[in-house]
Amino acid sequence: MKYFPANPELFTANRARFIKEMLPGSIAIFVSNDEMPSNGDALYNFKQNSDLFWLTGIVQEDSMVILFPDHPEPKYREVLILVRPNELKEKWDGKRVRAEEAKELSGIRTVVWLENIDSLLQPWIHMAENIYLDSNENDRKGSLVQTREYRFIEEMKKRYPLHRYRRAAQIMKKLRAIKTPLEAEVLEQAVKITHKTFTRLLKFIRPGVMEYEIEAEIYHSFLSQRSPGPAYSSIIASGDRARTLHYVSNNQECKDGELVLMDFGAEYGGYCADLTRTVPVNGRFTKRQKEVYNGCLHLHNYAKGLLKPGITMLEYLKKIGDETNIVLQKIGLVSGSDIKNQTPENPAWWKYMYHGVSHHLGIDVHDLGTRTEPVTAGMVLTVEPGIYIEEEQMGIRIENDVWITENGNQDLMADIPITAEEIETLMNRS
Repeated sequence: MKYFPANPELFTANRARFIKEMLPGSIAIFVSNDEMPSNGDALYNFKQNSDLFWLTGIVQEDSMVILFPDHPEPKYREVLILVRPNELKEKWDGKRVRAEEAKELSGIRTVVWLENIDSLLQPWIHMAENIYLDSNENDRKGSLVQTREYRFIEEMKKRYPLHRYRRAAQIMKKLRAIKTPLEAEVLEQAVKITHKTFTRLLKFIRPGVMEYEIEAEIYHSFLSQRSPGPAYSSIIASGDRARTLHYVSNNQECKDGELVLMDFGAEYGGYCADLTRTVPVNGRFTKRQKEVYNGCLHLHNYAKGLLKPGITMLEYLKKIGDETNIVLQKIGLVSGSDIKNQTPENPAWWKYMYHGVSHHLGIDVHDLGTRTEPVTAGMVLTVEPGIYIEEEQMGIRIENDVWITENGNQDLMADIPITAEEIETLMNRS
């Protein structure tokens, strides 16, 4: 890994939080992701299962963690399973984690090689009343590919059909949504890397630059700061392409007089930053661009002010929708009759802001977390309103990451330039 290891207390605390939610007499087993084939004999870069990483900090294929808090032998209450280092494989693919290194990274004191786990696991299962197994219960899951965790579920149910099986994902959805201060520290490091990169871009962007050149600068800056790279595919959308929410072609010229929307964020220590800024290619907003930008910034600040413990997402979105109509009317995009004739299914503002305003953020850029229960202290949520105008070939989005506290929220990106004046000043500084 390129980044410095996280404090192992982060993962120790996460395991303790999960164990606290387990029923008595239960065992929980989490398995790593597959190594995914590309073409020929190639593999995609390995991406660890997010829940396994949250519990251990280990990023290596063929790893597992077993939690059995009621095991009569204390050393088997937390067990990390790793593939034994193989000299020939390491000559081809690089060094694998040693047992002592894994103990330091994860805080787990018992490490077992994968080849030995079957003989140990069977008597542990026989002692347990309930078996917690993991699955992907992200509400936005779209893939039907059967991953290792689902194959493991099938295997366990065939071998041990009379046990009671429990959904680890139900617990994970609740716990991972609430970030501890140690997790917030890692997130803040990802934000700092993203901040430094954005400042660099403001000096680089100019008429004639290609979108992919901006993307290359992002990647360069991330790697030079010990980030493994982008937390997600960077969106660099100039001109009318900014109206495409997940535009990732990044292959067009940024032209004089256009705006360029940049949605990007660094990964660091397994956690994701997520920033969006929209800036003028030539360093100066036109009067109309600034009018729309300031309208979007008003919505950003308004939404951020609403995010406090206790508000539900439905209340939050309703209030933002009402305020969006006011802003859009001020800048000449909707009329009073449009607002009067809107319906709950087709609000007037939807034509110009056709996406949600916030999502959970953490190990995954669209992290686990409920969208039906009230906002709770500890959640990290993005705030990202946008205004997209087809008739003017313009798209503007402004996004920061916010950590909810008991007293309101803490904007993790508060130091990143955001006003039109700040952006123009930095872009025109010699």
